[in-house]
Amino acid sequence: MAISEEMVKTALKDVIDPNTQKDFVSGKSAKNIKVEGSDVSLDILLDYPAKSVLDEIRHLVSSKLSTIPGVGKVTVNVSSRIIAHAVQRGVKLIPGVKNVIAVASGKGGVGKSTTAVNLALALSEEGAKVGILDADIYGPSQPAMLGIHGQPESLDGKKMEPMVGHGVEAMSIGFLVDVEAPMVWRGPMVTQALEQLLNDTNWHDLDYLVIDLPPGTGDVQLTLAQKVPLTGAVIVTTPQDIALLDARKGLRMFEKVGVPILGIIENMSTHICSNCGHEETIFGSGGGEKMCKDYDVEFLGALPLDIKIREQADSGNPTVVAQRESKVSAIYRGMARRVAYKVSTLAQDHSAVFPKIVIQNT
Repeated sequence: MAISEEMVKTALKDVIDPNTQKDFVSGKSAKNIKVEGSDVSLDILLDYPAKSVLDEIRHLVSSKLSTIPGVGKVTVNVSSRIIAHAVQRGVKLIPGVKNVIAVASGKGGVGKSTTAVNLALALSEEGAKVGILDADIYGPSQPAMLGIHGQPESLDGKKMEPMVGHGVEAMSIGFLVDVEAPMVWRGPMVTQALEQLLNDTNWHDLDYLVIDLPPGTGDVQLTLAQKVPLTGAVIVTTPQDIALLDARKGLRMFEKVGVPILGIIENMSTHICSNCGHEETIFGSGGGEKMCKDYDVEFLGALPLDIKIREQADSGNPTVVAQRESKVSAIYRGMARRVAYKVSTLAQDHSAVFPKIVIQNT
């Protein structure tokens, strides 16, 4: 029996992408299906970075296609392509940046900055070009977490070159002021400083710029949510009721300014004893998942309260790069792939496609 392209598509409908939970046909990832005699070849084009699982996806597809009666050689090429997506209406885009992801929390002390840097590093590890902007003017922590020292240079006298740590571009007020100098600034000064850090940095063709927003939902946070071109936002919380109350306020703030919520991460979900390994829900349990159900947003996952996460971030080598094969690193990478996939489902940015209209006297 001759093998047809339709037989290949039928087989692919039974193969589920572990990252999107969709089959490769309905997800429109299967491209360039070719049948030559009994041999089959095709491309799987993912719209999210997935370097660590490319072989797994290739094996899933190849194994299924090999069950087609009479099939010969099966060739599957798996790759990723990341495109730009739309932001809030009337907000100016950032040159050199395709997508901007805000990592936010309603209150401080929930591990937002540690989560932001590990998400950025996980996206980079998965093959994307990534930058991180430390938007916490009062308490910048990304320079220390990324192990970056020194000050940024300007090659043209106009824009600053981003600093680089573990392959991720970074910019922070912490690079420009003394580490112990308090930032005694009012809201408008903070907003202006952040806009300068964002727009006066020469970002180099980033797929994702992760913004570590300051905690809270006050005037500064609201202004940033309105002026920074955000593709989507990730909310970080702990299972504790008090933290969840503030996380809900943060979520509602983004909803009000038209920024899609990509999902919620529950940090410090369980405590793991460093001596015996016993796991305990010291901050309660199920709070993040309940909040997701209440607001119909995705629960991206839960992270443990593990002393190694803190130690590694403090040393300038966050978990994703310090322990690449650890369970926690795998959780971060899974979250990063899911966040990137959620971004890919949003409306695309077509502004670069439209031609510029120039009026000339002829």
